[in-house]
Amino acid sequence: MAFRASLRLATTARPAAARLFSQATSVPTSSASSVTAAQIRRDAALPNPDPAEDSASAALVREHAPFMVATYARPPPVFVKGQGSYLYDIENRKYLDFTAGIAVNSLGHCDPEISDLIAQQSKTLMHASNLYYNPWTGALSKLLIEQTIASGGMHDTAAVFICNSGSEANEAGIKFARKAAKVLDPSGSKTEIVSFRNAFHGRTMGALSATPNPKYQAPFAPMVPGCRVGDLNDIAALPALVTESTCSVIVEPIQGEGGVQVASDEFLLALAARCREVGAVLHYDEIQCGLSRTGQLWAHSHLPPDAHPDILTTAKALGNGFPIGATLVNGRVAEKIKVGDHGTTFGGNPLACRLAVRIVERLADPALQRGVAEKSQVFRDGFEKLAGRFQGLVQEVRGKGLILGLQLSEDPAPIVKAARERGLLVITAGTNTLRFVPSLVMSEEEIKEGLGVLEEAILATRA
Repeated sequence: MAFRASLRLATTARPAAARLFSQATSVPTSSASSVTAAQIRRDAALPNPDPAEDSASAALVREHAPFMVATYARPPPVFVKGQGSYLYDIENRKYLDFTAGIAVNSLGHCDPEISDLIAQQSKTLMHASNLYYNPWTGALSKLLIEQTIASGGMHDTAAVFICNSGSEANEAGIKFARKAAKVLDPSGSKTEIVSFRNAFHGRTMGALSATPNPKYQAPFAPMVPGCRVGDLNDIAALPALVTESTCSVIVEPIQGEGGVQVASDEFLLALAARCREVGAVLHYDEIQCGLSRTGQLWAHSHLPPDAHPDILTTAKALGNGFPIGATLVNGRVAEKIKVGDHGTTFGGNPLACRLAVRIVERLADPALQRGVAEKSQVFRDGFEKLAGRFQGLVQEVRGKGLILGLQLSEDPAPIVKAARERGLLVITAGTNTLRFVPSLVMSEEEIKEGLGVLEEAILATRA
């Protein structure tokens, strides 16, 4: 009832300045949620001021928060609707979204075709379990293999395991690599997993153990044994890092959470060569950077076959908001996985897979991929303008396509807040990095609009 009442409030909301003035003048000055005259003037000047303590948003959060495990620190807005490149909160504020659900909504929010497919398939068959065949799990697996090879990526991909998330996809990849190593070396000495600083592979224990960040690992130590850590793009260190004891090397061609750090082509070629030398499985985690976000289906699609992985993981954009993940393997790995080695209750369900089939078809469209490259340049032109205006703040631009990082000389949190209060959503990554992972179908006009808001937000933090 409270949620429906809040939604009714949202649809009848008055202009922000008038509403905030009313709130401020009706709250006693002794109240903990009192609003000062200075706050009134400040919020009246903003198109999207964060909801006040006595707002419908705050009331809903206070009602629900005690029942939720506190694993996230969230800003005040409560989002209730998405459409294309925009999100809307419970008080009818509109936000241009440069985050796309963290590189998930590549076709935008609530794409009409995908929404229709959800409705159709939900009336047909949603789940029957992996004890039985259905038409869509195999169709998605076949399509992923065909499109991957056609894109110039993972030339020898042979089989696919469908699951529910990126963490699960990586967990499957780690398990498959361990199994493959045990077949090659029954002594059990080939067990080490190599990953790289600033990587993020997930929060399940295997994926977390390959995510060398004390912030994530320390509360849950000890980690799964046998994990080693190297530095991305350090070719000279590879002989000592990847050894006969290595069963798998997991690497993001572009580290998203780590600050949009790009692995060089030379490094990936050298890494692949070293993996072949010692019989280690090479695992590319393209959960954030894959599915055309770089302008090609996979971030590694431009590399020669010698640098292709044995395992490739994907999720995020694969469902455009619906939970799904996939682990692609070549024949050398697939032949070592037997019935009963791995499984999932929900993974490969007909609803998720039917959606993903259409999503992959659309994301593999060359016209969409060309658009990604063109829109990337719009962002870069805007970043160049920001660097010229705010000298000393913008230090570097990293990334490819529409996975871009703007390295700043200071904590970007005030800029993120200022942008949000002006109707733009942007997120951070790594250390002092603004991360841009918008919808791949966002228009150039919307990008320019957002960059203009970002410039205003930065200017506001300079005062």
